[in-house]
Amino acid sequence: MTSPSSSSSSDATSRHRRPYAPRLPPEQRREQLIDAALEVILERGYARISIEAIARAAGITRPVVYDHFADLNRLLHAVVEREERISLDQLAEVVPDEPGDQAPRELLARGVSRFLDAVMSRPATWRIILLPLEGTPPIVRQHVEAGRTEVLARIQRLLQWALDRRQLPRELDVELTARAIRDWSEQAGRMVLTDPERYPPERYERYAHQFLDLLGSA
Repeated sequence: MTSPSSSSSSDATSRHRRPYAPRLPPEQRREQLIDAALEVILERGYARISIEAIARAAGITRPVVYDHFADLNRLLHAVVEREERISLDQLAEVVPDEPGDQAPRELLARGVSRFLDAVMSRPATWRIILLPLEGTPPIVRQHVEAGRTEVLARIQRLLQWALDRRQLPRELDVELTARAIRDWSEQAGRMVLTDPERYPPERYERYAHQFLDLLGSA
């Protein structure tokens, strides 16, 4: 016969045991873990992230996490790689390598608005890029800086393309202008993330037109 104490102990264990998570294909499980890690990063910061916290956010046990990622660093690396890829894919649409028949100045102005739309469509992605948290690991900073370098190169090519079509002043310093546009766009992204009602993308698009009009009249 089972004693009352052992029965209550068994009941308590059953109540606290984490339910089994449904089985998922490996790639789907990896994506789930990356999503959970990103959620924990944004809620707690890098200093308080752990395999246990990620497992809880995903509703699974620690061993399931280790089945897919050998350690926390590899999981963080996967988070950064995925978010960097997503952000660069979005930027490739905003600042295309081959603009085609589009008017250069219109493309530049609309590009600002489209960039901010991209930020608002993936706020979690852009928060870790534009609003770095305290204790951000070096690997994250390296990926972010590499992405900023690629963005700068894209903007420079677009400005040179506009310059070749006499849409901008001949004496324009392409490199400095590209840096100014990139840095200004990043700040606009931060403001859209933190106060979207006051700083909607449409407001920045209007300003971009005004700014380019000033350049054109210089």
